[in-house]
Formats: sequence, structure tokens, C-alpha cells
Amino acid sequence: QVQLVESGGGSVQVGGSLRLSCAASGYRYGSDYMAWFRQLPGKEREGVACVYISGASPYVADSVKGRFTISLSNTKNTLYLQMNNLKPEDTAMYYCAAARTFGDFVRNQATYWGQGTQVTVSS
Repeated sequence: QVQLVESGGGSVQVGGSLRLSCAASGYRYGSDYMAWFRQLPGKEREGVACVYISGASPYVADSVKGRFTISLSNTKNTLYLQMNNLKPEDTAMYYCAAARTFGDFVRNQATYWGQGTQVTVSS
């Protein structure tokens, strides 16, 4: 049974930083593109960042490039999203996910999802 458990969300002021963590367990049967998505109420889910399980070629969306960094722990069991210089528009529920392909990520699809962690940025 695959479990993805996020932590690290919270409230922060504009310009602040947060680091989200996602503890992954269970065999993912090839869903080895680890990713972060976010969603605001009433809006479509947005892919924020993605990295293959090897750690190679991490991808971050243009909307967060230069501010967010995705990474994996050495054991590959924990996914991180370091978020710096946070803006009010970053306010959303953030979800950890595991996808089979990068194409799935681009289509906002994944095989496994965490429950989400709320990030609120206030001015």
C-alpha cells in the first residue's frame, strides 16, 4: 500500500520561506516521478515541480522558478519542496504525488496522491 504523507505547511508572511516534506512508503510499481501539485478552491490543480526518483533533471513550473526547489532525500523516501520568497498567489493546498511519466505530471495526473498540506501566504 502506497502512502504519501505531507508535512511542513503553514502560514507565513510575504517573502518568507517554508519547506514541505512528503514521506513516501510502499512500492509504487513504476510511478517514480515524484511531484508537487497545488490547488486553490475552485481552480484547477497546477503542477508545481517534478523529479525522477534518481534525482536527475528536476523540473519546476515557470510560476515558481527561481523561488522553489524540489529534491529527494538520499534514501529517496522523502520528497521536499523548498519554497522561498513566498507570494500571496502561492497560497494553496499542496499535494505530493507519484506519477508514472513526466507526461502524466504535465497533464496534472498521478497514480498516487497525498492528503495535502495547506500553505497560506499573507501580506
